[in-house]
Amino acid sequence: MTEAQTKTEITFEDFKAEVLNDYRIAKISRECSLLGRKEVLTGKAKFGIFGDGKEVPQLALAKAFQNGDFRSGYYRDQTFMMAIGQLSIQQFFAGLYGHTDLAHDPMSAGRQMGGHFATHSLDENGNWNNLTQQKNSSADISPTAGQMPRLLGLAQASKIYRNVHGLEDLTKFSNAGNEVAWGTIGNASTSEGLFFETINAAGVLQVPMVMSVWDDEYGISVHARYQTTKESISEILKGFQRDEENNGYEIMTVKGWDYPTLVETYQKAGAIAREQHVPVLIHVTELTQPQGHSTSGSHERYKNAERLAWEAEFDCLAQMRTWLVDNNLATTEELEAIDEAAKKEVLEGKKAAWTAFVSPMKEEQQELVSLLKSIAETSSNKVFIEKYASELASIKEPIRKDIITTARKVLRLVVKESGQSQLATWITNYTNKIQPKFSSHLFSQSDKTVLGATTVAPTYDESAEEVDARLVLRDNFDAIFNKYPESLIFGEDAGNIGDVNQGLEGMQEKYGELRVADAGIREATILGQGIGMAMRGLRPIAEIQYLDYLLYAIQIMSDDLATLQYRTQGRQKAPLIIRTRGHRLEGIWHSGSPMGMIINAIRGIHVLVPRNMTKAAGFYNTLLETDEPALVVECLNGYRLKEKMPTNLGEFKTPIGVVETIKEGTDITIVSYGSTLRIIEQAAKELLEVGINVEIIDAQSLLPFDVNHDCVKSIAKTNRLLVVDEDVPGGASAYLLQQIVDEQNAYQHLDSQPQTLASKAHRPAYGTDGDYFSKPSAEDVFEKVYTIMHEAKPEEYPSLY
Repeated sequence: MTEAQTKTEITFEDFKAEVLNDYRIAKISRECSLLGRKEVLTGKAKFGIFGDGKEVPQLALAKAFQNGDFRSGYYRDQTFMMAIGQLSIQQFFAGLYGHTDLAHDPMSAGRQMGGHFATHSLDENGNWNNLTQQKNSSADISPTAGQMPRLLGLAQASKIYRNVHGLEDLTKFSNAGNEVAWGTIGNASTSEGLFFETINAAGVLQVPMVMSVWDDEYGISVHARYQTTKESISEILKGFQRDEENNGYEIMTVKGWDYPTLVETYQKAGAIAREQHVPVLIHVTELTQPQGHSTSGSHERYKNAERLAWEAEFDCLAQMRTWLVDNNLATTEELEAIDEAAKKEVLEGKKAAWTAFVSPMKEEQQELVSLLKSIAETSSNKVFIEKYASELASIKEPIRKDIITTARKVLRLVVKESGQSQLATWITNYTNKIQPKFSSHLFSQSDKTVLGATTVAPTYDESAEEVDARLVLRDNFDAIFNKYPESLIFGEDAGNIGDVNQGLEGMQEKYGELRVADAGIREATILGQGIGMAMRGLRPIAEIQYLDYLLYAIQIMSDDLATLQYRTQGRQKAPLIIRTRGHRLEGIWHSGSPMGMIINAIRGIHVLVPRNMTKAAGFYNTLLETDEPALVVECLNGYRLKEKMPTNLGEFKTPIGVVETIKEGTDITIVSYGSTLRIIEQAAKELLEVGINVEIIDAQSLLPFDVNHDCVKSIAKTNRLLVVDEDVPGGASAYLLQQIVDEQNAYQHLDSQPQTLASKAHRPAYGTDGDYFSKPSAEDVFEKVYTIMHEAKPEEYPSLY
């Protein structure tokens, strides 16, 4: 695919060639949309959502887009991707078909539907490419406006690179902060809170962001009058317009079919953002969507004849053709020749993509059919096996489900026969080969994975005194910021006052307002800042003040950050650290522990639950030497408790995925984490007084959990298990029980029913007694363990009630 080009000084002939090439790219993109819809409707692809009607403004965007810049966009930007040379016709169709080979679908290897675009920030080993020497697109996601928070961080990274000292060596990530982050969104999606939150934050932060709104007046079938006040996003954002006295936005409006004005507008917007670090909003109006929203319906159902006639006339490609002819840049015949060549090129590319998609599966089909015929010769079920082989062979265009399903059904017919071993081996080998195409890279597979990190214990002076635990965190953060110039932290109250629990006391004064920064009350975009900056080589720590407030950001964590490595098959990463505090305190909103919800929503992010601040500090040290995102939940009631100050601050590392036995025992194993452990330790002392010796295991991390299977080793000794936590019943305690009993096969060592002890289903009331009557107490733990032991030894432990 030929890239769109813009030269500073060109002849008329050069200019003509350039604009005709632009038209050619737009026409190819349109033909891809038209043929792509047919491929879906004929069943070759599952779903189609295309960029038709948005081609011309995307050409203009591409002309202003430079190496090092980043896009965070909307799933209709195929023309832009083609114009920057990052999407070929064959790749377009490979994505539509869901080709699982990254060489064919470099956007996601079939893990996302078509229209979702990404470039490769990493090589095949997970190492960074030089991002300043390529045009970059962060990986799209489908949830509307979900791309907005990340866009903020991508733009803020340029501000950090331009203004923070010590980053001069990170030349593969930035050229002195001259990169622009370009956002795109449909006009209806500007109704989402994430859009407004990001727009506000970018205006406050004054970052180099250019936000394009593609406005075709509809959100699927819903007209703009139901979406946006005054039916115009630029109209209602006028208050954001900067002036001589106040920072803000530069706001521009331009018609989406006006090619020369679009080019001029985007050049101007890019220059303002790049040079001045001022955000720009471009409202691109009077666009069309010729095929409607997607292949799931037709826009004729909700657009009247007048609207459809207007769309035919003001289709951006039709208007561009008129402009080319009127300005003597092309004749009608020349444009028709381009049109015909585009159709042919797209058809050939589509055929090549389909052949590449089905050929491996046809080979796998033939391989299995041959094997089944061979096995059938010596089987008592020959007739049935040959029938399966014949049915599989008759499928003209098989998918892998057809192949593996047939093999597994035949396996049932050859149990205890000579062919069983051969077929079972084939199925195992096939599954091992194919399953990673759909399941790999949930976590990093580079040499910087958290599971490869070494453990370093904290060291202490013999005369070390105990201090408030917050000071361990504070002094460790000081060591981190000194050791890693690319590290920074931001959040509500994180800067000036040093966070609400003083874990960052004095850090802003020492390291500056850009590295230790306050943020507005806007959790989703705090996460977005972190994601975007991490995607550009920085090591951000995004602070969410309390665990309950994490819910504002859980969608971004789940849909964007947690899936990033997976949905790019390891070609993008964002090693963001999310810092928060939770567990026990007072009342509904400051004592929640929704860990079950969190761990099941954010698979792809590590979840770490340290029991004290030294453990937490060690997690931060570990994570900064790895390339994976993680959530660290500090104990909210632990900052004023006393801990010894380590001498190797910034160096000691808490292992991730490794449990710790904090008390050995013989009668029952209790597994828990966080603040609840202190209650269990108290109960264990009281149980010892009645002859019950408890073994206590600190999970330390929930994702991953106990990779060495130390819990089952403990249960092999005690033969009993109790899992305790302060989540709701069936929450994280149920997860831990499943991991231990199911994954670790602990059931074979149990002499008593494995049990859980969790909080009540409601959150704690505010009053002093709210915590006691809502969450497990030392008495609850004592009586639960005692009852388990009563069942085993009723004479030794008579019933309490």
